[in-house]
Amino acid sequence: MEKENIAVGLDIGTTKIVAMIGKKNEYGKLEILGVGKSKSLGVARGVVNNITQTIQSIQQAVQDAEDSSGYKIKDVVVGIAGQHIRSIQHTDYISRNNPEEVIGGADIQMLIDQVNKLAMLPGEEIIHVLPQEFKIDGQSEIKEPIGMYGGRLESSFHVVVGQASSIRNVGRCIQSSGIELSGLTLEPLASSDAVLSQEEKEAGVALIDIGGGTTDLAIFKDGIIRHTAVIPFGGNVISDDIKEGCSIIEKQAELLKVKFGSAWPGENKDNEIVSIPGLRGREPKEISLKNLSKIIHARVVEIIEQVFTEIKAYGHEDPRKKLIAGIVLTGGGAQLKHIKQLVEYITGMDTRIGYPNEHLAGDSDQEFSSPLYATAVGLVMNSIENKTQSAVRVEELVAPKTVFHREPAPVKDQYEKVAVENEVEERVIASPKKEESTGDKIKRTFFDRYVDKIKDFLDNAE
Repeated sequence: MEKENIAVGLDIGTTKIVAMIGKKNEYGKLEILGVGKSKSLGVARGVVNNITQTIQSIQQAVQDAEDSSGYKIKDVVVGIAGQHIRSIQHTDYISRNNPEEVIGGADIQMLIDQVNKLAMLPGEEIIHVLPQEFKIDGQSEIKEPIGMYGGRLESSFHVVVGQASSIRNVGRCIQSSGIELSGLTLEPLASSDAVLSQEEKEAGVALIDIGGGTTDLAIFKDGIIRHTAVIPFGGNVISDDIKEGCSIIEKQAELLKVKFGSAWPGENKDNEIVSIPGLRGREPKEISLKNLSKIIHARVVEIIEQVFTEIKAYGHEDPRKKLIAGIVLTGGGAQLKHIKQLVEYITGMDTRIGYPNEHLAGDSDQEFSSPLYATAVGLVMNSIENKTQSAVRVEELVAPKTVFHREPAPVKDQYEKVAVENEVEERVIASPKKEESTGDKIKRTFFDRYVDKIKDFLDNAE
């Protein structure tokens, strides 16, 4: 029987940590087997600032996912975000020794390796190298150069750069939680896999993922990633503003934002008031919903304007770079009432809310199709693409004594059979990956090797 390809994604956010276990069903849709969620302690604006608390939060989320699914998690694909992430556009080329030979994966790998040698600022490392269009001997706009002839191979690259220490800290937290790191993905790329269609990526679209601590942007055009950015503001800043503006505690501010908050002040009448219980022995506090909306509106406008500045920096006003599909909003912040209308008003671009339900199996829990889980769903999809076997059934870990009840045999034979079965099991898990075809090498992200680099670093740091 063919082994199940069980995938696990771990979304380490500023407000929550989500561990999601899933597999592809017979229709190619993602079936969610289990989800664990915990409050994210020790992470600020996408960056780990307390290792111990982050480890505890990861362990809690992983434990909940295991309990709800009946699977034991071995390794995870993790999302990388945070204010330290930036991206640059770079063009590079190689001259081939023999132009009469067809271009293969090795030539593209050589070009990517050359880009990886770019000098960065102190403490920064290249974490993602994404080839865009290729040029062969001056002929431009080539999307797939493999199999063509040419002497000079040139390409434009989207290079994502981040603080090496921040990424290693994430690796350290995962390793200390008792699980392995099988892959890293930039969070806006994971979210885009979950909520964008290929048509939108071709037409041109900006994905805005409004998280708790950061707002991530990913711009696609002609099916290729063109620009990424991380804005160091998210839903938490809105809650902080409500807390200060209404003189209430953080928990109440968050509840107010979720239940009564709106990004459009005109929607609330002056006489709409909500009563908040006072602190011990104090009178309840009355808060005008119009004032609440004004506080939220001011901060959301600031976040959207910063994102729009990035969209303009990409060159959205150039007719050739126009984003025909407009904007897709996702993440927890996308659930704020009337945010779609406000984004359309500020940017003048068509906007929709992005839900990951398109890729989910029909019987999935309604909760998981919320924009809140877009990144986690994208990470599980990424893990499935990597063909990882990230979790095993709990009953497979312990061989039941009654496995051979149909054919009674001496105790010794039973032990021999179980031992052989376990040996086979071990062989299946540890079997080496199939050798990559030339065409696959271009698709293989730099993250795969970066994960190995982090593992080496953590092993040597023991």
